[in-house]
Amino acid sequence: MKHAALFLDRDGTINYDPGYIKDPKLVKLYPGVAESISELKEFFGFLMIVISNQSGIARGLMTHQDVRAVNKRINELLAEKKTSIDEFYYCPYHSDFDDEEKCSCRKPSPKLVFEASEKHNIDLKRSYFIGDKISDVECGINAGLKTILLKNTIQDSEIIHLKNEGKTPNFVAGNFTDACEYIKKDFMEVSA
Repeated sequence: MKHAALFLDRDGTINYDPGYIKDPKLVKLYPGVAESISELKEFFGFLMIVISNQSGIARGLMTHQDVRAVNKRINELLAEKKTSIDEFYYCPYHSDFDDEEKCSCRKPSPKLVFEASEKHNIDLKRSYFIGDKISDVECGINAGLKTILLKNTIQDSEIIHLKNEGKTPNFVAGNFTDACEYIKKDFMEVSA
């Protein structure tokens, strides 16, 4: 039996994004994130997979160890609500510093989604991608997922750009809780 999964961007989606976050002490989850993740995992059986671009590594602003420490802190905060992210995937490269082959993991490429899908036996047709940037929506579309765009950090002009490009997300949410309410409703309709 294949699993349904929720693919999540990290910074600006599940936690506040102060810019190239590398200090675990600065990690602060958005309201409703832990509760929503807990509910989707417990009652609907979703796997939780983070897919993020971490070009701060290529830029020399942080290390792999910094990224792993932030990821660990996110799971420590989620553990307070008895939940967790099942796995974190990230791309440390950027086209200003690295060749095209290395950058093939950067969103909007679906490469990391496909890697996670193969490893965890995920049914992409029953899965979703939540993010706060154009590249998140494009990554989800490129992977064949339903997409939810969070209005945490994005401008209306960027949403219009997506629509003009024919890359309209399945849902635009005001916050993480709204996004998960959409997923619950949509998932129950599809599974009925």
